[in-house]
Amino acid sequence: MLAAMSGMEHEYIRDRTLEGHESARKRGKTIGGAGVTDDDMLSMALHLRNQEMSLRDIAKRLVITTGAKKGQRPSPATVMRMLREHDERTAAVSAP
Repeated sequence: MLAAMSGMEHEYIRDRTLEGHESARKRGKTIGGAGVTDDDMLSMALHLRNQEMSLRDIAKRLVITTGAKKGQRPSPATVMRMLREHDERTAAVSAP
């Protein structure tokens, strides 16, 4: 009985959180941390990908230039997301 109530409470909290995120997006607020990628980082990542380097190797060569994480390296997941978003944008532009 308690497990069922706990599950229902969990779903209620989740629904309210998602509603709050949607409301914030409608007001122009962003959800999540500050972005660490920039155009220079993207161009370097594209150059390294053209040399058939792995995501880990690309991430090891890039450096974050702004914000609280300045001087650190982006994660391979960040590099993958940055390249995927670039590929999706270029595919959308070149699509008839």
